[in-house]
Amino acid sequence: MEKALAELRARIVAAAGREHAVDGLLLSIVDAPTPPMSSLATPTFALVAQGRKRLAVGDQVFEYGAGDYLVVSVDLPVTGHFVEASKDQPCLGVGLSLRAELIASLLLDAADSQVPGGSVQALTVSRAPDELIDAVVRLLRLVDEPEDARVLAPLVEREILWRLLRSPQGAAVREIGLADSSLSHVARVIRWIRDHYTEPFRVEELAALAGMSTSAFHRHFRTVTAMTPIQFQKKIRLQEARLRLVGLGEDVTSTGYAVGYDSPSQFSREYRREFGTPPSRDTSLIRAEASLP
Repeated sequence: MEKALAELRARIVAAAGREHAVDGLLLSIVDAPTPPMSSLATPTFALVAQGRKRLAVGDQVFEYGAGDYLVVSVDLPVTGHFVEASKDQPCLGVGLSLRAELIASLLLDAADSQVPGGSVQALTVSRAPDELIDAVVRLLRLVDEPEDARVLAPLVEREILWRLLRSPQGAAVREIGLADSSLSHVARVIRWIRDHYTEPFRVEELAALAGMSTSAFHRHFRTVTAMTPIQFQKKIRLQEARLRLVGLGEDVTSTGYAVGYDSPSQFSREYRREFGTPPSRDTSLIRAEASLP
């Protein structure tokens, strides 16, 4: 494994920040520890080649480092930060967008094969087997070979997806490709909340959208996201508020109203609880750190 990780590290450094011929490939280099930042994770496979990162989802915390990989199976609000990174040894990672249509095609071609079942969580972390690391290395070798990449990259991507399907995280990857799976029903509700995060809702209405009973929907939603629907909506609202405050320079009161809060005091209270600092103070700190005007 160490030999493969060494080549993976070298190829990430060589390719990061450049245009390449491999569709859906994500490369990351971070050269210093970072403070916790909230973001919206999308369905992704990510493998760490060097360094360590920590992610919080609801009340669950995941930490992963060199040789570990994670799978995110639905759009998910997360809070993460790099805990082990330096200029001499930056945190290096490679990822691949998980596309439902490719997974569905692979499941059809492998209909007679055994794919692990079990409960599905929206984010899971595992130790990468040698075969998976080898496939990722071969995908990165195609970065500088556009002619080869056009033909071979889709084949290597299918191999990576297959190895994920056969891994301990196979149940989550499998559900991404099944149009009638419980995960797809929860994902439909997640998309609705993302698109209508300012609007109030009743859980019964969301359950109907998912095609489930209220109790089954609540159970599945919490199993997948580690949050209730209300908690999920709150995280989306607060992340959007932070983007507005920092990126658009909006004032605190109008931002609270814009993301769906009826009370400025409630908005400030929940913002501080989520990010550890009142909105105005948090905005000043972020802008100062980024040297924004």
